[in-house]
Order: sequence, then structure tokens, then C-alpha cells
Amino acid sequence: MAGRGEKPLVWLKGEVKTPPFSHAARLEAGYLLRLLQEGESLGLPHSRPMPVIGARCHELRINDESGTFRIIYRADADAVVILDVVKKKTEQTPLSVVETCRRRLRDYDRVMEA
Repeated sequence: MAGRGEKPLVWLKGEVKTPPFSHAARLEAGYLLRLLQEGESLGLPHSRPMPVIGARCHELRINDESGTFRIIYRADADAVVILDVVKKKTEQTPLSVVETCRRRLRDYDRVMEA
């Protein structure tokens, strides 16, 4: 649960656990997510905008001994919405991941507006 003045994390898909993340990568991911909860705006090398998914969407970039992970999120005024956690296997984010994240956002926004 988020503390006073912190945005909650809303997990639509994925998790950060060991394994597949190493202990160090899990701590890094937790630290970066905490900064986002506190309202920090992260840039490269930790976070990169993902406008192809939607407004305010980004990916956290976590490099690990077992591979590279991406935590795809949207920074809303009242929450940090986690759309997916994926292990990076290609240079570009696969179109299937992009489309799935878009669909999750549409569904989430529809529920939140109701």
C-alpha cells in the first residue's frame, strides 16, 4: 500500500520477483518504482517514453545478469499503472506487446470512468 502522498502501483499484468529477476535487479526495479510513486519523472537510462502505447506511457529499463527486462507503465496523476513486465529479446518492443498494453489501458480506462 502506498504511503501518504504516494501514488499506488496498479498492476494490470506482470510481477517483479526472484527469479527471473536477480536479487539486485529486483531491488533496482523496486527503487525505481518507488521514485515513480513519489512523483519523480525518470529519464534515460532508467526510463524511456513509449508514445506508441499511449500518452504518459514509458518503459523502465532493468539490466540483469540473466537478461534485460522492461516494466511498461503509465504515470497517471493518481497512480502508476503497470501494463506489463517483459524480458527483452529483440531490439524493438514486439507489436504483440504494444497491442496488448494498449488493450489493457483501454479496458482500465473504461473501468475507471464507470
